[in-house]
Amino acid sequence: MTWIERIYIWNILKGMMITLRHLFKRKATINFPEQKRSFSSVFRGLHVLNRDEEGRERCTACGLCAVACPAEAITMEAAERLPGEEQLYREEKYAAKYEINMLRCIFCGLCEEACPKDAIYLSQTFAPSNYSRKGFIYKKDDMLIPNPLTEPETYKKALGERPAKMIGNQ
Repeated sequence: MTWIERIYIWNILKGMMITLRHLFKRKATINFPEQKRSFSSVFRGLHVLNRDEEGRERCTACGLCAVACPAEAITMEAAERLPGEEQLYREEKYAAKYEINMLRCIFCGLCEEACPKDAIYLSQTFAPSNYSRKGFIYKKDDMLIPNPLTEPETYKKALGERPAKMIGNQ
């Protein structure tokens, strides 16, 4: 070992060169509130329960999404539609209780693929942070898209940039 190798000067200089090289590179971070990150078109975000054009819920509580979920994050309870509730639900059966535990969800999209009625989809919105475990259990009211008849602007905004074939799918 030479004298320079013994006092580690060469290794210190190599480390400083790496540091100086990274000092002038483009930063990987962004200023979040001012700048928004662009996501891929196949990004899977928060779950949304869809409605049809008349504002009725599409979910028929068939349970295929819960069966397809590998993380077992979806729970639901079915109920029968009562007379006079035709404007609320498309089918005779509907989901009286629909919950997704976002702490278990792996955002795989299998629930979206399993649904025969296009009642659930993963939006382009990412999951917000929360302070308690209860805040990560999303109930039906948290996920239900706004009614297109009473709130058309909010409905269009909630749809996001989904392909047209998925919006008109019945």
